[in-house]
Amino acid sequence: MRQLSNFADIPAACRGAVVAIGNFDGVHLGHVSVLDQAAGIATRTSRPRGIVTFEPHPRQFFQPEAQQFRLMTRESRARRLELLGIDVVFELPFDAGMAGTSAGEFARSILARHLAISHAVVGADFRFGKDRAGDAAALSAYGTRHGFEVTVATLVSDGDTECSSSAIRLALADKRPKEAARMLGHLHRIEGRVVHGEKRGRELGFPTANLSLCGMFVPSHGVYAVLVDIINGRHRGRFTGVASIGTRPMFDGASVNLEVYLFDFEGEIYGDLLSVALVEYLRPELRFSSVDELKARMRTDCREGRAALSALPQPGVAQ
Repeated sequence: MRQLSNFADIPAACRGAVVAIGNFDGVHLGHVSVLDQAAGIATRTSRPRGIVTFEPHPRQFFQPEAQQFRLMTRESRARRLELLGIDVVFELPFDAGMAGTSAGEFARSILARHLAISHAVVGADFRFGKDRAGDAAALSAYGTRHGFEVTVATLVSDGDTECSSSAIRLALADKRPKEAARMLGHLHRIEGRVVHGEKRGRELGFPTANLSLCGMFVPSHGVYAVLVDIINGRHRGRFTGVASIGTRPMFDGASVNLEVYLFDFEGEIYGDLLSVALVEYLRPELRFSSVDELKARMRTDCREGRAALSALPQPGVAQ
């Protein structure tokens, strides 16, 4: 898969693509529906399968001090899109210039002239251009004028709930990772490189891999049963374990991070890239009266985590 951010000079093999347009944060079932429709058109017309997205997310540009909301890093989004068979990602830089681009100019200059798309697929709630002035109907009219077709995909719902990044964040904040997974179509994953921590887990007999949550949406604090993929390095593979999200109140921690204990694992993975899938919420973050009480609770967490993970259907749960 090609990931292009300099859209002024598109390789010939990527021109004429059928593209889905959006931010695709989380790549949930609603996104997949749009992507599937684009893929079907691309197959019928023998065109590349592409997406048009933005980096940073426009919300980050307009509200830089707002609470972090992203479900995925740009790297994890790219990996998920590649699994779905996307050929090219047009990752457009979102800056003051892009924010000030009118809907008509975006369609004419960027989509038609620079990217030379043949077809765009968007959701029914799609908005674009300066002040979000353009909608799906406007894009269709611009497409007719500038030589590309437009398909409007219907919104996907999970029962009475529309599948959206907002609904997924709400489920994760409310200790419901299984409900989030139903809307995503896959387990929610937190990805990052293992960083050095305070080594407290090692001292307690439960050595953990520490990941920063900086810039990412933070699910409800607590302990989870997890599936973990080590994506690179000599220990590459899939493992099971338990993870804690929070501030470590037992040790008066301040910053929020993710600590992962892998079952039946030995090895150094500092600097390796981990993908941690939240399977089941086990308990809230607690302050214990003693280190011995904490260690006893951690042993219980491991037993409960193994039980939760043993109930998973196999294989392919954590795609």
